[in-house]
Amino acid sequence: MEEITYHSTVEASGKRRWLYPLLRKGAFYKYRSIVSYVLLVFLFAAPFIKFKGHQFMMFNILERKFILFGQVFWPQDFFIFVLAMLLVLISIVLFTIAFGRVFCGWICPQTIFLEMVFRKIEVWIEGEPLARKKLDESDWNQDKIIKKTAKHFLFLLISFLISNTFLAYIIGSDSLFSIITEPIQLHWVGFIAICVFTLAFYLVFSQLRELVCIVACPYGRLQGVMLDKNSLVVAYNYLRGEPRGKLKKGDAASKLGDCVDCNLCVAVCPTGIDIRKGTQLECVNCTACIDACDDVMDKIHKPRKLIGFYSEEMIANNHQPRFNLRMKAYSFVLVAMIAILTYFLMSRKDIDVTLLRAGGMLYQEQPNGYISNLYNAELTNKTVYPMNIEIIPEDKNQKITWIQSAPKIEKESTVKVTFFVLLLNKSIHQRKTDVVLLIKQNGKIINKMKTSFLGPVN
Repeated sequence: MEEITYHSTVEASGKRRWLYPLLRKGAFYKYRSIVSYVLLVFLFAAPFIKFKGHQFMMFNILERKFILFGQVFWPQDFFIFVLAMLLVLISIVLFTIAFGRVFCGWICPQTIFLEMVFRKIEVWIEGEPLARKKLDESDWNQDKIIKKTAKHFLFLLISFLISNTFLAYIIGSDSLFSIITEPIQLHWVGFIAICVFTLAFYLVFSQLRELVCIVACPYGRLQGVMLDKNSLVVAYNYLRGEPRGKLKKGDAASKLGDCVDCNLCVAVCPTGIDIRKGTQLECVNCTACIDACDDVMDKIHKPRKLIGFYSEEMIANNHQPRFNLRMKAYSFVLVAMIAILTYFLMSRKDIDVTLLRAGGMLYQEQPNGYISNLYNAELTNKTVYPMNIEIIPEDKNQKITWIQSAPKIEKESTVKVTFFVLLLNKSIHQRKTDVVLLIKQNGKIINKMKTSFLGPVN
């Protein structure tokens, strides 16, 4: 009869199989811990750090204002922000092609919080996997109530901290401080948002857990079409390990492979899979199975890396990793996008200007032989400092007459201005004449505008 296999988190009956992964510390675990703690510090600190008067990181969707590493992106700069996000996406795709789902196991906030924060709290309070499982299956008593209450209280507390940090990224740290320090009735929406996010994070890390990676995350589905035989992933060297079997004393001539079938690689897996069955959707490349297997190999005096970073070509044909055509293509696109993004970032101006000639009007004759055109301009100050702006023609024979006084633009704000540009009639030799206007602050040119001037043909 054919053996029926079930999902790593689903029992044969269809019910969810709750996972109790074993914690084993090895070389990769130490590296992951360092990476995780650095990213956690950055995650919690970034929205509260000020850089050149701006929040270091912010994604204010409501006001369409985004800040990356202190650089502000307004709606006028949205294409640059999109380009930056595409750059991140292509980088993840390239790393997936080369190294599998390493982003999930090492950088993804879901994995970092679950494995390095919430799981450690659970182990600290409830103990090792067997103790946790017995506690869940036992009847409610004083010990269970105390442990479960303490664990879930800490889970809610950390979820509350994550929620506040998340909201600081969305609305800004200053607005968050206002919600915290001022009466609740002044910030009902913000208070409700904090409560909703707290509950959402609590449910994700206390109940959903690995289901987020296995079921909800689209990236896990995408990796299936991005991997190939040359991708380095966490894999089991089946040629060396099979046939597996228990090691017996004095069995030196055994024809068994190096795998002693201890199942530690399954016990430590946070998604409950058996890596010996090959590359699977659920594998997040967390390397926990590598550490566990290396520890066993050391004890039985066998070479390490029975489980390690391998490609199918490395295992089956003993080929070394190759920088194949697909990797080259993505690398070329990545370098090109970095160059384009760098150009746009370097060419960004503190003042963004949109200049349009007034619609429905041609030109007007003015005294002293001048011809005028009416223009409307929208000026956006992207800095945190107010600016007194001066607009003058590059050609000294041309003039500007303001409908109102020259603009003063407050920090992070936009003003609309209307003015006439005047040219001498005798200097106009075609219907359309190019005019260059200089935007100056404190006598320094900070931007240029080029527009067309309509006039009579002489």
